[in-house]
Amino acid sequence: MSGALEAKPAIDVLPVERETVPVATETPLRAFVSDFIESKVAVGGFALLATIVLAAVFAPWIAPQNPYDLGVISILDGRLPPGAEGMDGMTFWLGTDSMGRDMLSAILYGLRISLGVGVTSGIIAVGIGLCVGLLAAYFGGKVDTVIMRVVDLQLSFPAILVALILLAVLGKGVDKIIIALVVVQWAYYTRTVRASALVERRKEYVEAALCLALGTRHVLFRHMLPNVLPPLIVVATVQVAHAIALEATLSFLGLGLPITEPSLGLLIANGFDYMLSGKYWISFFPGIALLVTIVSINLVGDRLRDVLNPRLQK
Repeated sequence: MSGALEAKPAIDVLPVERETVPVATETPLRAFVSDFIESKVAVGGFALLATIVLAAVFAPWIAPQNPYDLGVISILDGRLPPGAEGMDGMTFWLGTDSMGRDMLSAILYGLRISLGVGVTSGIIAVGIGLCVGLLAAYFGGKVDTVIMRVVDLQLSFPAILVALILLAVLGKGVDKIIIALVVVQWAYYTRTVRASALVERRKEYVEAALCLALGTRHVLFRHMLPNVLPPLIVVATVQVAHAIALEATLSFLGLGLPITEPSLGLLIANGFDYMLSGKYWISFFPGIALLVTIVSINLVGDRLRDVLNPRLQK
């Protein structure tokens, strides 16, 4: 048929390849860092805390004098004001105490002891509170009741009262005060971990792990532990500052560390009798160092609370 339309040949259409653009994924660590640095106050507190920690760690190399070396200490240099020169021509930028020790060196060495005691006791208390809190939330029932009644009994007494009683029984020493601080702190961590673990215990992933007949240790430390760490980190940061302040209080009262291992609290106590005689620097500068350390830790802890708490996120 002449009027019929002729069929047109089919044209193969080749698919157009599109260039795939990789999507940048933000890791949890990067998200945490970006949220943390949004607060300039927290960044300043972290920088100040890092400076204090580095100064304490490298105190034997940066301190002008070893305050424990009796061969370099002269009683004739006792109670010199800031900026004065000693008998050997050494300049004491922060003055000296009653025994002729350079206050700058004594503060650096005192920071080593104060931070060491606070961090060590905090790590041990975190380990104990973490295990006890997880067990209380996991098993529940009588186990939870007994543990929490012990925790309530512990927290019903003032922390300094418990520490004073323990040190009166144990005596002075770094190990003794660490034991006292651990006994005082573990209940705070136990309550924090239990509160978070109770929420995780009711979630489906824990029930699924139990249905698979996984062991108790596996469920506690492989599944529940990572989800209770954020609030624990916040409490641990604040409690380290509390432990440092409590150790300084006990040392100031003469029940903490021995005189051969002076912390910031003992340095403050050494100059307390000279405050009214105008020799303020013996207690003033160690007090400033203690205050700055505690404030910087609290600034970091407050920011960690805002970042790690999902209820406070934007």
